[in-house]
Amino acid sequence: MDTEKKIGVGDIFRKYGPAYREIFKGKLSIEHLKVMNAIEVCRTPQLGSYVYKCDTCGKKHFVYESCGNRHCPQCQSLKAEQWVFEKKKDLLPIQYFHVVFTIPCELNALAIRNRKVMYDILFNSTACTLQEVSVDPKYL
Repeated sequence: MDTEKKIGVGDIFRKYGPAYREIFKGKLSIEHLKVMNAIEVCRTPQLGSYVYKCDTCGKKHFVYESCGNRHCPQCQSLKAEQWVFEKKKDLLPIQYFHVVFTIPCELNALAIRNRKVMYDILFNSTACTLQEVSVDPKYL
């Protein structure tokens, strides 16, 4: 039996999160800070707990509340697996490719400040590019 405790994202955030937030003070969005905080307190006494007591031996077992954040690997891993399982039913029996489109790093600051405009430009140019190359046999 493996008695070694597995290290999770919450453990890492609890240990290194304060220093990370200090280093990047003013550069992290409120959304990122909220996610980090949710993951840090997930399944800890800070969120509360339920106590189960064995009727036979009287031993108590604490079950801590979950944060429920959609980014939390502890809370959402089962939901994610179920989602993937359901989506696989919809896939055609063909080979798929994962394509990544990026922007030059020089545009990162502009993209952070103008997310909607930049994402619209990126998605429109991506769609045009995929449509153009998908009809050309030399790319397939």
